[in-house]
Amino acid sequence: MSDTTKAIIYKQADGTAAVIRPTEKCDLTVEQIAKKDVPTGAKYKIVSVSDLPTDRSFRNAWVVNESDLTDGVGE
Repeated sequence: MSDTTKAIIYKQADGTAAVIRPTEKCDLTVEQIAKKDVPTGAKYKIVSVSDLPTDRSFRNAWVVNESDLTDGVGE
């Protein structure tokens, strides 16, 4: 089962932040999901879900600093 307390963030081509949240039904680790689902060549960071903004009303305006994306690169 995946760790549902973690999320994967990466920067989309338009500069906004994308968030992937694993489900408990997935047999992959968070790291495996990141490698598989983050676009090829995009840097990502695995964070605690509790670190994500709770106000989703402006979620399309979320941004991420690329220098913070240090956990890996999508394959």
